[in-house]
Amino acid sequence: MPPRQGVTATLAFLRKRSRTGLKRSSNSVVPALQMTVCAVGAYAFAEEILGHSGPLFAATSSMISLGFSRDPRIRRVLEVAIGCTLGISVGDLLLTFFGTGLWQAAVVLFISILLARFLDSGTIFTTQLGLQSLLVVLLPAPEGGPFTRSVDAIVGGLFALVITVLLPRDPRREPKTNVRSLLGELSGVIRESASALRQSDSTLAWHALVRARNCQSQLDTLTGGMKAAQEVARISPAYRRHRDELGDLRSAIESIDLAIRNSRVFSRRLTSAINHAALTDEAIEALSQSLEDTADAVDALSRGLSAGDAAERRLNLRRARTELAAVATDLHPETLDISGLEGEGLVLLLRPLVVDLLSATGLSHEDAADYLPRL
Repeated sequence: MPPRQGVTATLAFLRKRSRTGLKRSSNSVVPALQMTVCAVGAYAFAEEILGHSGPLFAATSSMISLGFSRDPRIRRVLEVAIGCTLGISVGDLLLTFFGTGLWQAAVVLFISILLARFLDSGTIFTTQLGLQSLLVVLLPAPEGGPFTRSVDAIVGGLFALVITVLLPRDPRREPKTNVRSLLGELSGVIRESASALRQSDSTLAWHALVRARNCQSQLDTLTGGMKAAQEVARISPAYRRHRDELGDLRSAIESIDLAIRNSRVFSRRLTSAINHAALTDEAIEALSQSLEDTADAVDALSRGLSAGDAAERRLNLRRARTELAAVATDLHPETLDISGLEGEGLVLLLRPLVVDLLSATGLSHEDAADYLPRL
């Protein structure tokens, strides 16, 4: 590569990294502020109120417990806080029996790790308990006595817990972002299936199947984030009013999970139907149009579930419900000009997918199924 091109490429790389870093820093202002308040507050409390000299473990315990997370979970904060406190307490206790030194540190670390594995299977818990006990043994004892550091650790953990409860970010933000991304993928899967049908391309249908399978990681992330969001809304006074909305969102996600599973089965069967030329031109056009209409409804569902404004949410959910209901009422082999077992099988697989999506708009399963014509 000529020197000039190399310089240009380097500058472009640095500009991209700078923009990414700046965006990451701007998005981290609130978590950084929380960690700062938590650490300084715990240190000041231990020093000014409890009279401890240089309560370093109060600050470090609070920062480690809180962690650099946009939406720290209560379980995680408690797990790390207890791990820190137990580690320091175990180190203090063993220090009174063995004293300080390298072999003592090795014994303390070994015992702490085994104790952590006995108490909890979490790797974070084990790491924090072992690390804190090791530091206690290696660092000089404070003026107030060995167990002063254990009290400091408790103070730090309590401050992290208070910050988590009183100053969380909006718990709805992450699940709504994730559900929009997931439904975007589902819409893409359905549109790709429609294109595969119109082009009689079984490879494209197989790609849709692979894409639907790849949604599982997004779904797992969304499910975990949903649990964390409900946890925050349940304990935080500032966001308790959003519990019903988050409950509705979780119910919708459960229905979306079923719809994604059905999309995989549909795409797999579609591959076979295309390979066997099981559909007439009229049937292909009718079924592909139903798929396109379903994808449009999924887009409206995505806007509804991810909307921050209540009126916008209701409007888009109503639109998604109307569009899906229109698709559902036509899901009969005769209406779609379909004959033959393979073609009829596609219709039978599309019906539960549409019902699941109707349920995601807020309908009960029974009300959603009522839109389907009798077979």
